Amino acid sequence: MAKRAIIIVLDSAGVGYLPDAALFGDEGADTFGHIIERRGLSVPNMEKLGLYSIAGTSFRKKTAGEISGAFGKCAEMSMAKDTTSGHWEMAGYIRPKPFRTFPQGFTQEIISEFERESGHGVLGNCVASGTEIIRRLGDEHVRTGKLIVYTSADSVFQIAAHEEAVPLEELYSICEKARAMLSGDWAVGRVIARPFAGAGGDYKRTERRRDYAVAPEENTILDEISAAGRSVRAVGKIEDIFCGRGITYSAHTTNNRDGIEETLRLVREGGDGLLFTNLVDFDMLYGHRNDVEGYGAALEYFDRRLPEILDVLKPEDMLIISADHGCDPAFPGTDHTREYIPLLVFGQGVKAGTDLGVRASFADIAASVIDYLGLKKWPAGKSFIPEIV
Repeated sequence: MAKRAIIIVLDSAGVGYLPDAALFGDEGADTFGHIIERRGLSVPNMEKLGLYSIAGTSFRKKTAGEISGAFGKCAEMSMAKDTTSGHWEMAGYIRPKPFRTFPQGFTQEIISEFERESGHGVLGNCVASGTEIIRRLGDEHVRTGKLIVYTSADSVFQIAAHEEAVPLEELYSICEKARAMLSGDWAVGRVIARPFAGAGGDYKRTERRRDYAVAPEENTILDEISAAGRSVRAVGKIEDIFCGRGITYSAHTTNNRDGIEETLRLVREGGDGLLFTNLVDFDMLYGHRNDVEGYGAALEYFDRRLPEILDVLKPEDMLIISADHGCDPAFPGTDHTREYIPLLVFGQGVKAGTDLGVRASFADIAASVIDYLGLKKWPAGKSFIPEIV
């Protein structure tokens, strides 16, 4: 039976701030830890895999019974805390230079060119929370047809539009034009379509968001695995993050439940290579909105569904549960936070109870996947396979 690696990314579920977090204004951030502190957390299935045994976390405690997985945490080598850099590093490409950010909003030159390309005027052009800015500017947008453009501490160009004022396909087309425009000196990590609905100031973002990333400048393990004739199946926004590179099948999903269902379907189906899932609700719905209760409930929902995934794993499957950065809902501000990511590994061939310690890079995940699949050693990261097999 062919080997397969399955990576599930709990988007933004960090496990404590990195040593250099002060450079990002994130010293003290602790996504998992603060959720546990503020509301408590019942995740017995991740606990059994070793979550609460990870060294150096604020929530470390003795777990009753035997640990069934291997566990640790990874630091980020890329000088960033954004989705694109995190996923790329997890896939074996450590970007040497962080994407440009625009803490004062975009330059007038960029905005003028965007207005020309899109055929719409612009509102906002500032650093803002997505829920706050549509509440503040939604009425004017609906009245004038001008697009709401905003950014954050991350390298993003976000375009919000009401689904009835700007049809979805038009919004997506505008984002594609912005993606083509925002290159070179203007390059940002992602252009994001942020559709919303509602009326009279009571606006809510819909689940039809779409991300437009730049392609990785170097190959990732997705390219390597697919070039070797194995499948690379992507669930959620993975295809967007890698611009489709190295992906043999993709399923866009609308929420965590949808992403879990599609992942379950593909796990049951079997196959080889890599299955790569992103569950975005943690970040999009709860982290950025400072919703501690919602974030905790979403983690508990995933944990309740986790046994279904474990039960359908094939004998040659290796499951990795991790994250791409932090987004501490209890931390000041609404942006991502520079944190370690959890590393939980499970499979019939995985030595239960193995402490993988503190890994130097997210790329250790990439190196381990390549090693597990028996492909040529990956140049970035250090494989943990010898420690768990």
